[in-house]
Amino acid sequence: MTLRSLFAMLLLLAALAPAQSAPRGESAYRSGDYPRAARRIGPAAERGDARAQGYLGFMYQYGRGVPQSYPLAIYWYRRGAEQGNPVAQHLLGLMYDKGMGVPTDHVAAHIWLSLAAARTKGAEHEDNVRLRDAVANKMSLGQLADAQYLANIWVPKREVPIPTPVPALAVPVPVPVPAPVPVR
Repeated sequence: MTLRSLFAMLLLLAALAPAQSAPRGESAYRSGDYPRAARRIGPAAERGDARAQGYLGFMYQYGRGVPQSYPLAIYWYRRGAEQGNPVAQHLLGLMYDKGMGVPTDHVAAHIWLSLAAARTKGAEHEDNVRLRDAVANKMSLGQLADAQYLANIWVPKREVPIPTPVPALAVPVPVPVPAPVPVR
């Protein structure tokens, strides 16, 4: 096996890792084993799994398996929401509406709740629409127009996993030393 094919196989395994660890973490979360869920979901979230990022944001918001931290909840919700995860979008919208971890921003809340409503069906859709409309009642017409425009032009941004470079063998490189300049 050549070094190039070995490297390609390692990249493939790294790309598949979020798909393997996130479901096990979700299972641990559903069973109430929050510390184990955090250990399983955290690496998947770091690698860009939007669903795992939403879970991790929720865990930080409520202190389940990790210390409670609104700023970290916002961070993980935003990463998941930017990729189009409707749960992360919904929860991020609520954080902006209530000013939890961020200053209250009804425009941002409306944008995220609108995006969540567009990506859900049934009761979840109705809940997102109801919450979005409640936020709209707190806004001026100009703010509402801005929020609607920004939600309409929004596109998901997939996170691209960046492979960790394999360090090369350390080879000493000779550094030329300049000759001393005589002082007159």
